[in-house]
Amino acid sequence: MTPQPTRDDKFSFGLWTVGWQARDLFGEATRPAVAGVEAVHKLSELGAYGITFHDDDLVPPGSTTSERRRILDEFKQALADTGLVVPMVTTNLFGDPIFKDGGFTSNDRSVRRYALRKVMQNMDLAAELGAQIYVFWGGREGSEVDFAKDIRAALDRYREGIDLLAQYSIDKKYGMRFAIEPKPNEPRGDILLPTIGHALAFISQLEHADMVGINPETGHEQMASLNYTHGIAQALWQDKLFHIDLNGQKGPRYDQDLVFGYGDLLQAFSTVDLLENGAPGGGPTYNGDRHFDFKPLRTENMDGVWESALANMELYMTLRERSKEFRADPRVQEALNAAGVAELGRPSLNEGETHEQLLADRGSFEDYDLTPARTKGYGFARIQRLALEHLLGVR
Repeated sequence: MTPQPTRDDKFSFGLWTVGWQARDLFGEATRPAVAGVEAVHKLSELGAYGITFHDDDLVPPGSTTSERRRILDEFKQALADTGLVVPMVTTNLFGDPIFKDGGFTSNDRSVRRYALRKVMQNMDLAAELGAQIYVFWGGREGSEVDFAKDIRAALDRYREGIDLLAQYSIDKKYGMRFAIEPKPNEPRGDILLPTIGHALAFISQLEHADMVGINPETGHEQMASLNYTHGIAQALWQDKLFHIDLNGQKGPRYDQDLVFGYGDLLQAFSTVDLLENGAPGGGPTYNGDRHFDFKPLRTENMDGVWESALANMELYMTLRERSKEFRADPRVQEALNAAGVAELGRPSLNEGETHEQLLADRGSFEDYDLTPARTKGYGFARIQRLALEHLLGVR
């Protein structure tokens, strides 16, 4: 039986996903533009929970004040009519040619000031619509020429911008949390804060680090040949997983934005397992919306767009169900115990043990019998086989 999405599943989509007209470097658009109101109503019919947007997605650049107000009023009415929410908002600091060298880190000071004002205006709208998360994707914050960008100064300006906007949220009592979205390259040759680890390190240097986390995207980490599940596990460990972008990616290529799971399906399974069930030894799960940042195939008309939106939700729900069955399977529990997975949660030192006492314990080194540890098998192959059985539903 095909699972049916409901609001309780907390699935959300960017307006830029279902609204992507399929224009790329080699060809013009193959689909018409999709108004925010249309997207709200159609996503509601499919069982989605929320919709997100960049400022320019919702209100076309160059709109008059009256046009802007009309668009926003109609959008808000659609939200009221359907019950959809806006859990997250972000700002387009990459599309306009003014941002060719970045927004917060442009060598041109006037561009940096314009970018900050653009974000502040959109934060006002985000607060009006009830968004609690504000995402920053610095797609143009980077360089192609190493000698042309003072990276230390760029990070200073990046920090200055985030600190200023955090203070703006505090002073306006918006209660927002910020989430930085890492990506290694594209559209810039090399983007600042390219991975989850870079972003977490940067956050530690911020004035309001407590209100800033990350918004990791599946494909962005996998573009760098990194393990997305490991990355979000560290973010959960540091209490910094504020939002997520789910999609599919086939290895270290360009940013493909496939339907979630339509790349590394096994890693998508481990991702859902972690988000829904926490680590095998316990720990936090993810409570935010399950946000899909994908691009429908360029070959499709609007029917195919909504088909692929549904595919994201259905696959996530299937993997969620498979993960619960996997965790509950006695064979899996036995395999995990045999592999010592729970043992990793046990501290290496005894309670209160000092380094002097460890040095005095000859059994831990001088008299330690190396042979058992050298010859034993951990049984990870069995766990992997059982995971595949549950994933494929063939157990």
